[in-house]
Amino acid sequence: MSQCDAIVVLENVRSAHNVGAIFRTAEAIGVRKIILVGYTPTPIDRYGRVQPDIKKTALGADGMIPWEHKETIDEVIENFRKESVRVIAVERTVGAIDYKAATLGERAAFIFGNEVDGVSRTAIDCADQVVSLPMRGKKESLNVSTTVGIVLYRLLDQ
Repeated sequence: MSQCDAIVVLENVRSAHNVGAIFRTAEAIGVRKIILVGYTPTPIDRYGRVQPDIKKTALGADGMIPWEHKETIDEVIENFRKESVRVIAVERTVGAIDYKAATLGERAAFIFGNEVDGVSRTAIDCADQVVSLPMRGKKESLNVSTTVGIVLYRLLDQ
């Protein structure tokens, strides 16, 4: 898979700091685009103002990687289906496979979810594949920005 074919989707991520960190990681990896869904903060708000916490943590990557905002995950997935983009939800749920066993195909979009609630049931049900990170400690998950880095570096290096 070419690095420029990957898309990151952030579904209802709350923290602007996480969004900025993900922009920085995604740009370093060579992700083609970031799609911000629902109430995920955007680098430029609807009034044209710069979001300072994203700017601070992205360190300029927010201006280097294309992004767009969509209201619902349904419309995002519908567009992926039309474009033959493989949808991979990253979530610890029944039926998820170890992320190292994921199959990507030509083009892939990775959906990462809210810091507390995770990826929506809609996205999980519509995904071509659901992958998760193995957790060996007592915590059930990692910070979303950490997860993005681990998953994308591993999968895009195949």
